[in-house]
Amino acid sequence: MIAFSLAVLLLLITPGPGVLSTAGVGAAFGFKAGLRYVFGLCIGTNLVALIVVSGLAAIILATTWARNTLLVLSALYLLYIAARIAFAGKKIAFIHAEEIPGIRDALILQIINPKAYAVNMTWFTGFVLVPESLVAETLLKFLVINLIWIPIHLLWLAAGNLVNQLDLSPRTHFLINSAMALALVVVVGLAIVSLLQAPGTPALSR
Repeated sequence: MIAFSLAVLLLLITPGPGVLSTAGVGAAFGFKAGLRYVFGLCIGTNLVALIVVSGLAAIILATTWARNTLLVLSALYLLYIAARIAFAGKKIAFIHAEEIPGIRDALILQIINPKAYAVNMTWFTGFVLVPESLVAETLLKFLVINLIWIPIHLLWLAAGNLVNQLDLSPRTHFLINSAMALALVVVVGLAIVSLLQAPGTPALSR
């Protein structure tokens, strides 16, 4: 149990699309908007876990074109979310910057995030907690994962909201939002580089 909990914690605290976008949404749009986004991420994470438990994820990750398609879609959608964070409140013709990322956006992001599948496969196939009952073990893992996942994402949201609450000039706020968006872009870049170097290993962290 301790090893499993540490594995969940270590894989979640590392900055990735989920936590970075959560902090970015909190900084750009505030805590309330961020709560809706985190709720969507949570739903998406648990849906991906169910897909893993069902065995469908193994088929997806074992198929090169399906895995790479997920990575490309995830990268493009992350860039879209990053743009909305960077240009929050800005009136730009080609982007509705006032549209706040919400449950739907977060849900889509998790469903097409290849790393979400890979990480959940590690959690659900790499640790044995209740050898005598697969059902009990699966339910226990769902519980532990959510008990760790939710506080971590709320902490990142609170950190982003703290920036949102500061009395900053519009230019400074824009620069901070842009920096957070740039961090997401860097994650996308690392994912693409990893895909080119080792197509069998998804690189996005949650």
